[in-house]
Amino acid sequence: MAVAMASCGSISGVYANLNAIEKLPISSSPCLFRSSFGLDPIQRICIVPKRLAFSESTIIPKASSAAAVEDGSARDTAVPTPKVIIDLDSDPEATVVEVTFGDRLGALLDTMNALKNLGLNVVKANVYLDQSGKHNKLCITNASTGRKVEDPELLEAIRLTIINNMMEFHPESSSQLAMGEAFGAFQPDQKLDVDIATHIHVYDDGPERSLLCVEAADRPGLIVDLIKIITEINIDVISGEFDTEGLLAKAKFHVSYKNKALIKPLQQVLANSLRYYLRRPTTEESSF
Repeated sequence: MAVAMASCGSISGVYANLNAIEKLPISSSPCLFRSSFGLDPIQRICIVPKRLAFSESTIIPKASSAAAVEDGSARDTAVPTPKVIIDLDSDPEATVVEVTFGDRLGALLDTMNALKNLGLNVVKANVYLDQSGKHNKLCITNASTGRKVEDPELLEAIRLTIINNMMEFHPESSSQLAMGEAFGAFQPDQKLDVDIATHIHVYDDGPERSLLCVEAADRPGLIVDLIKIITEINIDVISGEFDTEGLLAKAKFHVSYKNKALIKPLQQVLANSLRYYLRRPTTEESSF
């Protein structure tokens, strides 16, 4: 399934302050992402809470306190694993974002306000419960085009905005998130071994595309970096899904090379390139 691509801008403010996100207007192209990552003038968008009206929504009130649960009983002291899923596959008209944090999340109105300030519309929202907790699902489009969001930098801005709001309104979540080490009220309870946490697999998925699965320790900017590495070796990303599960990031991308599935040697090149980036030591240049 081919989807439109968006040209990538720069979001330099994300890493220093998650409350300031810089974005670039989106334009269309035959494929989701290609190998051009040009830098054009950018516009700073600050996340300022403001009421957001949206259509076709089914929401429930935000919990009145961190200890409140659906039936009013006392909450288990164990902190659930936060999950943020960004899905470009399931809806042809919108980018689907799902947020889960046990039963602690309410209507996410503050998060939707922040997304509106990124130039996005929440066209539909609903909440459902299962044994894993409360799932808040949002369908998001670009306000200027009315189309689904596919720009990798804007997708990363959405992810970091949601995580930032989660840590702000539920500070205990920072103990379960990789971002909590730098931006949260509590340090993560554990740290992942990067080598052990990194898993990369490429599978055949028909004659025209392959399926790339990546699992790695989460970090700010990971969506943009993964897409950049893939496209730098002239592989096209057709569509995908990016999940943040606590300290882990899990990505699934449908990829192709010249509208064909990746042959085995190219699959190996792709896997080696991603593995080198994800597992390389972070050494400051000034240390040399």
